[in-house]
Amino acid sequence: MAWRTTTRCLFLGLCLVIGKPTFADIDANAVRKSIERAIQFLKREQNPNGSWVPYADSRGGVTGLCTLALLEAGVPPNDPAVRRGLAYLRAVPPKKTYAVALQTMALCRGGDPADLGLIRRNARWLSERQIRGGAKNGAWGYSTGGGDSSNSQFAVLALHEAALAGADIDTEVWEATLDYWKRGQNESGSWSYAPHPNRQGAGRGSMTCAGIASVVIAQFHLQQADATIKGRKCVCERQADDRIVRRGLRWLGNHFAVSFHPAEDFSGDQFHFYYLYGVERVGRMTAQRFFYRDIERQGRPARRYDWYRQGADYLVGAQQPEGSWSGMLSKPVESSFALLFLSKGRRPVLVSKLQRRGKDWQRLRHDIANLTRYTEQQWKIPVTWQVVDARTARGEDYLQSPVLFLSGEDAFNFGPEQIKALRDYVEQGGFIFADACCGGGDFDASFRELMEAVFPEPELRLRPLEPEHPIWSVEETPDPRFVNPDGHWLEGIDFGCRTSVVYSPNNLSCYWELMQADQTDRFVKLVQDEIEACRAVGINVLAYATNRELKDKDSVQREILASDDTQQTTRGHFAIAKLEHAGGCDAAPRALANLMKSLTAELEMRTIATPQLLSVTDEKIFDYHLLYLHGRYDFRFSAQELEQLRSFVERGGMIVADSICGSEAFTTAARRELGRLYPNREFARIPATDPILTPAYGGADVRRVSRRETFRAEQGGRLEVRNRQGPPILEALEYDGRYAVIFSPLDISCALENQAAPQCYGYTNDDATRIAINVVLYSLHE
Repeated sequence: MAWRTTTRCLFLGLCLVIGKPTFADIDANAVRKSIERAIQFLKREQNPNGSWVPYADSRGGVTGLCTLALLEAGVPPNDPAVRRGLAYLRAVPPKKTYAVALQTMALCRGGDPADLGLIRRNARWLSERQIRGGAKNGAWGYSTGGGDSSNSQFAVLALHEAALAGADIDTEVWEATLDYWKRGQNESGSWSYAPHPNRQGAGRGSMTCAGIASVVIAQFHLQQADATIKGRKCVCERQADDRIVRRGLRWLGNHFAVSFHPAEDFSGDQFHFYYLYGVERVGRMTAQRFFYRDIERQGRPARRYDWYRQGADYLVGAQQPEGSWSGMLSKPVESSFALLFLSKGRRPVLVSKLQRRGKDWQRLRHDIANLTRYTEQQWKIPVTWQVVDARTARGEDYLQSPVLFLSGEDAFNFGPEQIKALRDYVEQGGFIFADACCGGGDFDASFRELMEAVFPEPELRLRPLEPEHPIWSVEETPDPRFVNPDGHWLEGIDFGCRTSVVYSPNNLSCYWELMQADQTDRFVKLVQDEIEACRAVGINVLAYATNRELKDKDSVQREILASDDTQQTTRGHFAIAKLEHAGGCDAAPRALANLMKSLTAELEMRTIATPQLLSVTDEKIFDYHLLYLHGRYDFRFSAQELEQLRSFVERGGMIVADSICGSEAFTTAARRELGRLYPNREFARIPATDPILTPAYGGADVRRVSRRETFRAEQGGRLEVRNRQGPPILEALEYDGRYAVIFSPLDISCALENQAAPQCYGYTNDDATRIAINVVLYSLHE
């Protein structure tokens, strides 16, 4: 059994009314500490034999839940507590639905290939105990008979994980499951604990979450993809009806809460954390960052709820000093539900799919879900994806993910605010990935027009990527029979430090749609090979765009750093000027602006956010204390320019430089040209013990940082990015007992822009920012 996770976004997001946002400003460190305290609490509660105190006649249920919660929180399978828990579960025979389901999910998440036999045994046990016929057709009870939404939900979750692990589940099981949940939905869109087709039950938040997730899972295992092969070409198909899930999400949004359990038949403090566990699952499986209160159905202003941020904020505040949560169930059970919400809900968002008016944006509802699932399996890290609505999204919404994907077949248009939001997103390090699916000629024309509006500069136009571009081999090597200039080729726009827009005009995502589980074997080998080639291109683009470095959801920057091109030097505000030269002097245009904003955020300095680009001979350089230059290529200073720079230094000024992506050509030029300021002196490496690398001037301790290095482990293998720990590599020229010139041969600028490509040699974004701040503080003290 290959490594895998249970993160599965199976259903594409839905078009809903969006209004005023409602969310809490959570602290990522507070969430991490809360998770760690919960882990330690569960470990303390574990019995020596590996179990947790069970409920009567349900051996293994609580142990399965606690073990699953630890695994999902990042505790490895070889951790002593998890190892004991899994060993205990392996000896538990199947008797009760809850216990068997949780045992199965824990064994699946543990990832030991030797457990596949037990997983298959449990899958058979659950399948055989599904009720067939009558009013409860498709449901599960505690063992046999009965039948309720809660037992049924856990059985469905377990069978889903078992199927992904390699167990065979009969189609009839999924058909009966879908029938049960379809018939049991209330007219309001909710579900009750014991739905009956002939009467309305009391809606509960927890059971509505169970219904939505179960329908999504059953449809995933039953329905055909939204595409098929005709005449050896991938074409779009008519989509299945999704009204059941839409109605469920509408009810959930209209009754959304995190501080209590919305239910029509009991008080809100009952099964509260069980409900939140369901909220996390629905948000993740439907790729929704927000749930929405519908203005039409409630008669109140529309509102959107950031379910993870609100839920995490509540849970962090409700946690007991010992690390537990208290409710009507035992502390280990309630704490496991809370821990599952916090840990699974914060998983990194790999890509956001851009929603626009109509349904063309989701013509292929499983394309990104399938590609995300494959990427998760290959990278061995849990990731998710989500939907962003272009009609209402702000910068902070785009910044939730490093990649923004849009696709379609039909023409579309964006307004000025949407265009600006896309430009701001790219300037802050975002990456746009697009595909004209299903023969989308009208989409192609609209996308090209959009890119010209986002990037009006004439040099920023879509151009075919060169065969040597790292995107063709950063992860996998696509089959050249299908990926060539006459086939699935890519175009791109180089913005800043890298290619920041990648576009496929040739129906790439249609083949991702065909990657759906257990369906590729119905195609002839030639089609399977093309699916794999398109899959390779997709994961390559994601690897190039992200460097396989992703942030947890609660660690992502909340507000976009807006541009302001109107600022000039202002009395009392700190500013840095950038120097013009012929070696790519503005190749990272947002680097200094981002540094200025970091100085403001970290040190509360009053800064000028938009630096001026000045000629070296411009007298305005003497209005600044610090000059900055970076580039990619060779350049030379004239005698007049050198004299001006020498005068600047001797008046107390300082020059800082770095090589974009560690460019050897610029490094050679910078050492040569800046060295000509004082030919009798040489650049010397700043020692790791120098105060400039310590908090001595009010900055951070940067004596040990992460330096990015790129290599291939084997010929033809994927491009690996390794972070080597050590002191920063900075060189300096001294004048009058101080550093007058500081030069980094490794990249700082692209890291400041958050746009470092895989082949970019330099520092991580956090370390580049800390190094630059330390240099600025040094300059102000000397």
